[in-house]
Amino acid sequence: MDLIFRITQAIDAVNNVVGKSAAWLAVAMVLVQFVIVMLRYVFGFSFIWMQESVVYFHAALFMLGASYTLLHDGHVRVDIFYHTASAKKQAMVDLLGSLFFLLPVCGLILVVSWPYVAQSWSMWEGSQETSGIQAVYLRKSLLIAFAGLMALQGVALLLTSLLTLFNHVAPDIKKDGAQV
Repeated sequence: MDLIFRITQAIDAVNNVVGKSAAWLAVAMVLVQFVIVMLRYVFGFSFIWMQESVVYFHAALFMLGASYTLLHDGHVRVDIFYHTASAKKQAMVDLLGSLFFLLPVCGLILVVSWPYVAQSWSMWEGSQETSGIQAVYLRKSLLIAFAGLMALQGVALLLTSLLTLFNHVAPDIKKDGAQV
């Protein structure tokens, strides 16, 4: 059981680091957008690559932050019964949801997006604009990162649910990975 705890801790730690790092993209996005507005409306000129960078920041923020949100139970759910249910019933819902919904959807996203992303990498796909960001392949790669990180967090959720169902109490661990 200790190995399972360590596996879930490692997955949680990865998604914590990625999520906290991705959160800084919101700050970058706001700052770049502010500069774009100032350049355009005060000085009368703009850069296409700056405008495209906002799209890149936005995509990365949401695609890389989704697993962090799942880790901290921040996704929207229809919470009619879950909130008042016992820990075992919540664990059963999380287990079934991960096993039959989250992991298959992540697998489907990986299978469908892999050729799309690979084709983009094979031709080093860039912006249609000559002065745009010539790294569209990196933005498309976020699909793979999203599905991979979500699947990892789904595995951690599944393992934690199994441990709860079988009455194995995890050591008291904060979500940042530190033991209490």
